[in-house]
Amino acid sequence: MTNEQKKKLEQQLWNIANELRGKMSADEFRDYILGFIFYKYLSEKQYIFANKLLETESIKDYALVQDQEDIEAIKEESLEKLGYFLTPDELFSAITAKGNIKIDEDDEAEVGNFILDDLQSILNAIEQSTMGHESEDDFIGLFEDLDLSNSKLGKKPKDRNDLIAKVLAHLDKIDFELDKVDADVLGDAYEYLISQFASGAGKKAGEFYTPQQVSRILAKLVTLGKGQVKNVYDPACGSGSLLLRIAKEAKVGEFYGQELNRTTYNLCRMNMILHDVHFSQFSIEQEDTLEKPQHEGMEFEAVVVNPPFSAKWKGDDNPLNETDDRFAQYGKLAPKTKADFAFVQHVIHQMADNGTAAIVLPHGVLFRGAAEGVIREYIIKEQNYLDAVIGLPPNIFYGTSIPACILVLKKCRVHEENILFIDASREFEKKANQNTLTDSHVAKIMQTYEERKDVEKYATVAPISEVRENGYNLNIPRYIDTFEEEEPVDLDAITRELVALEGKMAEADTIIAGFCEQLGIASPFGSKD
Repeated sequence: MTNEQKKKLEQQLWNIANELRGKMSADEFRDYILGFIFYKYLSEKQYIFANKLLETESIKDYALVQDQEDIEAIKEESLEKLGYFLTPDELFSAITAKGNIKIDEDDEAEVGNFILDDLQSILNAIEQSTMGHESEDDFIGLFEDLDLSNSKLGKKPKDRNDLIAKVLAHLDKIDFELDKVDADVLGDAYEYLISQFASGAGKKAGEFYTPQQVSRILAKLVTLGKGQVKNVYDPACGSGSLLLRIAKEAKVGEFYGQELNRTTYNLCRMNMILHDVHFSQFSIEQEDTLEKPQHEGMEFEAVVVNPPFSAKWKGDDNPLNETDDRFAQYGKLAPKTKADFAFVQHVIHQMADNGTAAIVLPHGVLFRGAAEGVIREYIIKEQNYLDAVIGLPPNIFYGTSIPACILVLKKCRVHEENILFIDASREFEKKANQNTLTDSHVAKIMQTYEERKDVEKYATVAPISEVRENGYNLNIPRYIDTFEEEEPVDLDAITRELVALEGKMAEADTIIAGFCEQLGIASPFGSKD
């Protein structure tokens, strides 16, 4: 599929999403359209898989199969390979045809039969087909946010049916071509939709999406010099875009993530499956990472995370935190109103000895004192895990305009005697209300990190001794001088300009006074006598 065809697919899906615009908020209609796309994806995947099994049979089209023994045989194979199962009458095309939906040239839908009850039953059946199988945890509850009785879809059942039927009809006209193109094409289109929803979702956007260019930087940082990584982990995984981005930089064995928000957790699992990550290759859990970590005892080679900035957590209100292996050795717990360093400590605890972590955090973690200062000093002085600090521009994250930074952590550092500081805060492209990083900005950051040498007004390799002298304060201006000397002012030239302006003003006053005399009115400058 060409880049032009890819963009066409993205635009087609976005146009269909807009069928729901105006009915509900961006984050609400996001869940419906992404859910329906996911259902169509599962359906097409099932159809292609079943047809391959039917190549030696008399009936080769799965949609036409009625023999129950054949269906049961296909079900058994599907659950083992795909992790789920749809019967022929549960396919996306079947429910669309059952609704007798026709769209004329004016793009107006004529809806025949009522299909919402059937559609709800199908979505439930997909989840239930996985029960008792290895894929159960990855599918259960996936469609729970698709409430087809939601009055925002229409006050009356018929209104809701008409709207959903129209959306399904438009989707049915698009061939995802799963048997012809790379799975990432549809996955990328899905990511495009998620990013579009994020741009219009305000503060809620930060809960589920990290801007693509920031994701690229994090993924490149944790895979630098590696063609493959054993496992990757994101303890605040949102929609899973950060985890999936790593797979574009290196071959990934297994994906692990945890997410607090139930809706976003479902979106992440859908995103994994839709990117053709096999159910046996990922483990996404839903819980509070700091209070109830779900992957305790595991170690990860690559860790990326963009946790909620300065979130509240129980801190010392939970006595278990004082003895928790993740936090106990530091002497202090992160403040209850700022969980930033609690996430850092959690990441360090679960990072493998050969691992690298890249964490997005607010600038405050670099210089705030009290408990955070104690933790920061321990990480640098006792553990010596901090490899680099990268300052990012303001207003590049959805939902907040504050500048952020990336901390790069390694348990087995090559450069033990220094810390690299990069100030990329002044280099960005302004687009509407959101600043963005271009490919060249990303390339410069990565080249600077890899070469690890001083770049005037941009990067400094600071000895640990200098960091110690600064009281383990990591505020970037302490290490990188970005002062721009102003050009000298020619006072004589300015004086000459002022004298010339005075002369011109006097001439103008004389002209105006002459006009006033001709008109027989008083001059605004009074008498010149």
